[in-house]
Amino acid sequence: MQLPVFIDSTNFSDAEQLITNFGEEAGLEAANRADKSRAVGNHLHYCKWRQVERLCVLLSIDQSIGTVH
Repeated sequence: MQLPVFIDSTNFSDAEQLITNFGEEAGLEAANRADKSRAVGNHLHYCKWRQVERLCVLLSIDQSIGTVH
């Protein structure tokens, strides 16, 4: 399994904020924001919110993923 690469650390704070505000629905909220950004032609925010969506999913998993050091 290949894990996604996260470049911008602000995505973590955005994911954390969405999880705090929306709980289990945080990933769906991020996906909705990505869709809205795409609809208005803002590809930068579209990519950002897709990354945040992936982070919300990864942060919601209770077990370790990938290599544990």
